Amino acid sequence: MKAIVSIARILVGVLFIFSGFIKLNDPVGFSYKLQEYFSEPVLNIPFLIPFALIIAIVIVIFELVLGIMLLIGYARKFTSWSLLLMIIFFTFLTFYSAYYNKVTDCGCFGDAIPLTPWESFYKDVILFVLILILFFNQKLINPIFNPKYHKWVIFVSFIACFAFCYHVLMHLPVFDFRPYKIGNNIAEKMSVPEDAPEAVFEYEWKFNHNGEEKIIVNNGAYPQVEGEFIGVETTQVEEGYVPPIHDFVIETEEGDITQEILAEDKVFMIVAYNIRSTEHDGYKAVKSLSEEALKKGYRVIGLTASGEQLQNTLKKKYDLNFDFYQTDETALKTIVRSNPGFLTLEQGTITQKKHWFDADDIEL
Repeated sequence: MKAIVSIARILVGVLFIFSGFIKLNDPVGFSYKLQEYFSEPVLNIPFLIPFALIIAIVIVIFELVLGIMLLIGYARKFTSWSLLLMIIFFTFLTFYSAYYNKVTDCGCFGDAIPLTPWESFYKDVILFVLILILFFNQKLINPIFNPKYHKWVIFVSFIACFAFCYHVLMHLPVFDFRPYKIGNNIAEKMSVPEDAPEAVFEYEWKFNHNGEEKIIVNNGAYPQVEGEFIGVETTQVEEGYVPPIHDFVIETEEGDITQEILAEDKVFMIVAYNIRSTEHDGYKAVKSLSEEALKKGYRVIGLTASGEQLQNTLKKKYDLNFDFYQTDETALKTIVRSNPGFLTLEQGTITQKKHWFDADDIEL
């Protein structure tokens, strides 16, 4: 049993540290996932949405430090109870998401390792079993070195986590796992390979034949049967290929200009996904950089999901000399974890991406 406990201890500890660090690298992204869970269609606790970022930071730091506590054997009773309560909560959450198909990605490993709802649930079930082994064998969780140093290890771990968290909040994630990372070409990430698998659908056709309901199931062709057509139900059996970028569209009153923008030699892009919540301290940099970019031959555009009235108010307030275009809010939140944020593109390839706090590092 001691060997089994040791294996479970290492697996659970390492997984909690890895999962916590991945989310700590992008706490803003994890807060977006929590907002999705808190929304009315899912858990229906929208009053927590304004506190999503704070909750996200507390959860990921506690998760990471809890993994360290388990590995070094610190406060084994507190650690075991904390692990058990966390895994019970997350197992319930992932089952709820999977069974009711509420959230398509749990965010357990951020954008580094996307998991389907059922994959997340099965992962939590395995973790639950391992944690139960640890919980009922707490006496076998022995310290790996002198216990008098444990408090210092935990203290330093907390300080390091908070420092790292502050850094990524004031700048951008150190490790970018999203399809909009520097060096990626947006058009290429939007394309679908010729040999990509297509979605498979099942069609259930219903007919009234001599007063009885007759059902024909096939892959889509209209059945040649006698009787009055009642209706058809469509079910997706297999999901087809979904490109890494599938929701990026730039729209104007005249229509879609996405490909036009991606074909430009030099584009300076200001992303402000929501003008109501944008950080106004960043618009001094927006003003100066946009003017410099225009002088150097860049096409300067703003992307937002906010309406025209808010756009015009912002432009007037800061005397901005470029136009904002409409783009899906989720896509903009994925592009850059800053509001506003800056990108430079060369024929659709992302060459620079910065938080407004690092505006001085943009090279034009």
